[in-house]
Amino acid sequence: MYAIVEIAGQQFKVAKDQKVYVHRLQGEEGSKVTFDNVLLLEDGSNITIGAPAIDGAAVEAKVIKHLKGDKVIVFKKKRRKGYKVKNGHRQSLTEIVIESIQASGAKKATKKAAPKKEAAPKVAAAPKKAAPKKSEAKADDLKKVEGIGPKIASTLNEAGISTFAELAKTDAAKIAEIIADVRGNHVTDTWPAQAKLAAEGKWDELKKWQDELDGGKA
Repeated sequence: MYAIVEIAGQQFKVAKDQKVYVHRLQGEEGSKVTFDNVLLLEDGSNITIGAPAIDGAAVEAKVIKHLKGDKVIVFKKKRRKGYKVKNGHRQSLTEIVIESIQASGAKKATKKAAPKKEAAPKVAAAPKKAAPKKSEAKADDLKKVEGIGPKIASTLNEAGISTFAELAKTDAAKIAEIIADVRGNHVTDTWPAQAKLAAEGKWDELKKWQDELDGGKA
């Protein structure tokens, strides 16, 4: 029996006791994880195809360890400009082992609703002058950082990073973890420093530095 299941944005053909390397998962080593987006099941001569997923089917696995993949070399060169840049990238991965495949009966994971707070009784009070509203922090255009495109900017915003100041305070390794599911090789080493210059309004200094970068890489 085997199944085709989506795990961390990728599709895998899996069977019981099989080891699989997937994009970094949040679970701790030794913990159990369940994937309910099963697209196809094969049990002997019976094949079930989802539309797009099979209702009630799930794949259960155990997290073995977190690791990094083999280094991928990215080499950039510009003709007749004497420009050469060599960078390496190692993808963050998680090794899991498939423990069981359920054809039916599995429940979809649902988020628990936060308990409602009881409304406090209203108490009449003396009228007060309305305090001026604080202006909400306006999101910055993170695409002005060399190496960040629309998809990465959207992913960072979903993770709560929407301004240059917030990006500048975020560690490069943490940024790489947040955008791990975005396709492509992304080197985030210079992004916090670029964001710091942008947050301080040092656009001329940033522009001069970016002219020397290629996709955000020094």
